[in-house]
Amino acid sequence: QDPTAAHYIFQDDPFLMPRNAANSRLFSLSKESGRNAAKYIIKHFPQYFDKTFAEPNIPCLMPETLTPQIKGLSEEALKERIHLRRVKDSVDLFDQLIQAGTPVSLETTNSLLDLLCFYGDGESTPEKEDLEEPGENASEQKAPKREFQRGSQPSGSRWRENNNAERIFKIMPERNAHSYCTMIRGMVKHGASAKAYDMYIGLLNERHKADVHTFNALITAVPYLKERFLERWELAKVFLNHMAQQEVQPNLLTFNALLKTLRRCGGVGRSVALLVIKEMEALDIEPSLATYDHLLFIFYRGADLCPSGIISEVLDDVGKRSFTPQDLDDGMDFNISDNLLCLSLGEKCCDLKDIKLAYRLNKAMEKGDNWKFLDLDRLNAYWSKFFSLLCMMEQIDVVLKWYKEMSSSLFYPTPKNILDLLQALDAANHLEVIPSVWEDMKQLGFNRRQDLLEELLSLMSRERHPDEIQLAFAKCAEEIKAVHEQTRREQSLLEWTGSALGHVALLFSRAGRTQEAWYVNMMEHFQQINRIPTDQVMDEFLNCAKQTNCPDEAIKLVKLAASLGLPSSQRLKNRTEKEFELSEKQK
Repeated sequence: QDPTAAHYIFQDDPFLMPRNAANSRLFSLSKESGRNAAKYIIKHFPQYFDKTFAEPNIPCLMPETLTPQIKGLSEEALKERIHLRRVKDSVDLFDQLIQAGTPVSLETTNSLLDLLCFYGDGESTPEKEDLEEPGENASEQKAPKREFQRGSQPSGSRWRENNNAERIFKIMPERNAHSYCTMIRGMVKHGASAKAYDMYIGLLNERHKADVHTFNALITAVPYLKERFLERWELAKVFLNHMAQQEVQPNLLTFNALLKTLRRCGGVGRSVALLVIKEMEALDIEPSLATYDHLLFIFYRGADLCPSGIISEVLDDVGKRSFTPQDLDDGMDFNISDNLLCLSLGEKCCDLKDIKLAYRLNKAMEKGDNWKFLDLDRLNAYWSKFFSLLCMMEQIDVVLKWYKEMSSSLFYPTPKNILDLLQALDAANHLEVIPSVWEDMKQLGFNRRQDLLEELLSLMSRERHPDEIQLAFAKCAEEIKAVHEQTRREQSLLEWTGSALGHVALLFSRAGRTQEAWYVNMMEHFQQINRIPTDQVMDEFLNCAKQTNCPDEAIKLVKLAASLGLPSSQRLKNRTEKEFELSEKQK
């Protein structure tokens, strides 16, 4: 792997290579936005894409027909519109068939309910179509893709009162188990948990049996049906007992839904979570990434909880397997920060300050295709936490090795990562690496971050170094000075602080650049911004003037100290008279 290469999703063009995490997110989202724009154009202007001439004609490679081909009032026309996911057209045609006295079969009506419950009585969009496929087992069996607002009940139900789904359900002359199950899952999906529970009671009263997907949805809705933790667990057990009574075999998603509910059951959840895992093992059901994520959340939710051995056992298990998507919660969720196992584990390792656990996690993440569960943002967040832990716990040689291999190819360092690296270099007394870190800061666009500039200048000016290093530090100081003097139309002027001015003056002085140290930083800026230079700055500048034999600069220094009313002005005057050969005029 080329350590200088960007992520594979970006164009192999220097102009299109992102410089930092913000650029990376912008470029990746713009690429996805282009796809969505293309889908929008194709859907709303299908007449411009009806050229299907090809030799030989290969149907599977031809564009999908998005306009209805069957005209008139018929059940076949209704089926076609349902297949094309035209929600409003399907409802209108169904109403017309009912008004005309044309019977609609139970199977077709159930298909229409599937469509309405999936889209929540709203029109389908390309984004929604990318999330899941409507159908009997769609939201349970399809490989997980991104789903927005998953895992948290919305503040207000998106299920309208007496919407088309409810209206059609009420006028159905015959209803079967599929009709009830579709309504229940649609109500849970769109935030009407109480209505879903009432519908389930109606299903039982009609002596129908629910399928496993319906039970999974009901178990997920438990936290929104009961307030107390124990009541939630009791209701979840009721649904599990009903599954046993109706001879419905639980699957992986059943246990994941149960663990997801236990995340919101406090101490009750911690007391029974491991029993759920043992039951999974007894049924020979292998956990998915979401299973482990729920388990870690249950046991490590509170900062005051003592570390348990759960995290180590999870890593032992995860490290032996390469995972495939089986649950929607196995994948990414932009709205839930701890919904991803690798990121969640990374945070736990950082909290526990355990570098060995972090290495084991990293090895597990790189096994097979496990890394694919992290999108670009999550991948950057994971590596950022991992690198911060390295800076905190590892030897500096190991930190620099990882930094060289990770930077730009695996992740884009954040300002905190740069600060952690600078502190690690300081702790290991490897300050000669700072100039290369400054080059990276310019590349990442962090050269105007006041906190980073202050830390950088402070470390470089704290003590003297060999001449070669001092010259490199002075070059960095010169570039930092130029950053402060830049005035771009879209950027505000970066203000000097007293400490930054002093550090830059020290670095110029130690490199023998007396004129720059005096004219650019001291005489000009200290007086302009009404800042007071420290005694160390004054002494270092006087030493520099002595080494370069510049009595005029020393006299300017004494005058500046006197004009600012510094207590050190008399001492500086005595040193100047003693250490320099002054003419009568200078005296």
